[in-house]
Amino acid sequence: MSRSQSSIASLQKALSMELSAAQQYLLHAHVLDDWGLDKLATKMREEMQEELGHAGQFIDRILYLGGTPEVVPAKKPVKAESLKAMFEADRADEEEAIEVYSKAAKEAGEANDIGSRVLFETIALDEEGHWGWLDQQLSLLKRMGEPAFMQVYFSGQATDA
Repeated sequence: MSRSQSSIASLQKALSMELSAAQQYLLHAHVLDDWGLDKLATKMREEMQEELGHAGQFIDRILYLGGTPEVVPAKKPVKAESLKAMFEADRADEEEAIEVYSKAAKEAGEANDIGSRVLFETIALDEEGHWGWLDQQLSLLKRMGEPAFMQVYFSGQATDA
């Protein structure tokens, strides 16, 4: 497999993962709105936009390398039944992304594809930030208990359903 083909395959996998993440955060946002946690829903929409931005960067790099991006999510979103389940599933997805992007960055570097290496490293660092935030939310949820934690993300404002 040529340098470009190898990088394109890794970029395509990453693109599919980012599309899955964006869809998952979209579903979370609506579920959280339904639960009355409008502030947390807003945070999830911000995460969704960031993941879409990552997907766009992967698309641009695939096109630059002469590939044809396949805009297909890796997996379907899953409705969480609790805040704990939501945060744990997202943290696991972020951990997987960090692993995949770190490996892809190493492989791109070994193939002298500096542009793809830097892109994977940059987005892996973003995902580390997401992972850290999710880990912090799980810690707060455990220490505060769900009722107190939910108060942080509840504005008391009615939302349109």
